[in-house]
Amino acid sequence: MSTLPCTLSEIRLHPVKSCGGFSVSESLLVETGLDLDRAWMVVDAHGDMLTQRELPRMALVTASMRRGDLALRAPGMLALHLSLEAVEAPTRVQVWDDTVAAYDMGALAGQWFSDFLGVKGLRLVRFDPEQKRLSDRKWTGAIEAENAFADGFPLLVVSTASLAELNRRLALAGQAAVDMARFRPNLVLDGLSAAHDEDHVDTLEIEAEGGPVVLKLVKPCARCTIPDVDPATAAQGHAVTDALAAYRADARVKGGLTFGMNAVIVSGIDAVLRPGAAAKATLAF
Repeated sequence: MSTLPCTLSEIRLHPVKSCGGFSVSESLLVETGLDLDRAWMVVDAHGDMLTQRELPRMALVTASMRRGDLALRAPGMLALHLSLEAVEAPTRVQVWDDTVAAYDMGALAGQWFSDFLGVKGLRLVRFDPEQKRLSDRKWTGAIEAENAFADGFPLLVVSTASLAELNRRLALAGQAAVDMARFRPNLVLDGLSAAHDEDHVDTLEIEAEGGPVVLKLVKPCARCTIPDVDPATAAQGHAVTDALAAYRADARVKGGLTFGMNAVIVSGIDAVLRPGAAAKATLAF
């Protein structure tokens, strides 16, 4: 094993699953990852999750937080303001193979998403903090890793070197560069020596208020069609998938095209993470 110094260059929060994310100046680490990350989700009339895979226009819904309020905005729509302290009726919803407890956010929120996305009967729900939804122990081993509405793991880690390499390949193919928002990470690392070094990181230790945070990177993130959705326009393409197909098929996930690593929390819950924090990546090849 070897250790590489690096820096936590960016922290990104995505309050509503599959809607727009944003960079934050600090974030509290909780059992499910970053506080309020993927805490809300859009579901259909049957309570099944919806994402940009089915509705790419979800990429145009942007979020911001201020003074106990989540504000959602979309082109042509008045802003939807939700109190961080308020929920309505308890419900049960489906996220991948898990049926979980949640809270409906009310008729106004549901109608807002129905109007913008052009689908009747949509609802916005919030994850029930009493619900325990665990990552696959095949990947986490002895660690019991909790999730809210994230696909399967509390945190997603990507390096700037990996994005630079992808953009180099896109340029060679005559395609426009893409930004980190396409890949929806939580933690962005700078200073790793080579592209995709995060593939080989066993543990990541990050300096934080309240003591160091220790993460274990457990599973490569196999990519679907979402990185080919332009966050600014919701237009769908195939350039990112084409580029990844040339060099990122990963036998660890049955040949899936991977970019970034899913991580679980070893220690550091209730610590506050900030961009610019020093970090140490322990590599295991």
